[in-house]
Amino acid sequence: MQYRIGIGYDIHKLVRGRKLFIGGLLIDYPRGLLGHSDGDVLLHAICDCLLGAVSEGDIGMHFPDTEPKFEGIASTELLIKVYELIKDKGYAINNIDTVIIAEEPKLASYKKEIRKNIALILGIKEDLISIKAKTNEKLGEIGKKEAIAAYATVLLVKGE
Repeated sequence: MQYRIGIGYDIHKLVRGRKLFIGGLLIDYPRGLLGHSDGDVLLHAICDCLLGAVSEGDIGMHFPDTEPKFEGIASTELLIKVYELIKDKGYAINNIDTVIIAEEPKLASYKKEIRKNIALILGIKEDLISIKAKTNEKLGEIGKKEAIAAYATVLLVKGE
């Protein structure tokens, strides 16, 4: 078996007039994440860890914010395209571990649904995905409720 590890990170500013998507799930909150796409930091971090694991750069390389066709695109679509690339290279997901960092909204009640949604998007079992949510202890832009960030790691496996 061949294994590949990847890490991903993303951060977006919270603004009024946008819907908040995390893990492909619409979250009830008065502000959303600013971005060329829907700004879903969790799915962007997962895309980056998948791409990194197979040495395919990052999300901005594959879906540049200078391309009008990606404006407002659902990050679920980006994740599907990235995972197709991973599968075409012969890899499968062994597991994904994530951390969402947000002072608000509180995400504890959403974690199971986010996990289920990502598993559905990727067509994998829920127990291969870990979703954790933390605050930033009121420090920095995240702590001031100005942004949300996410980290993701993945272990890919390729049969020989």
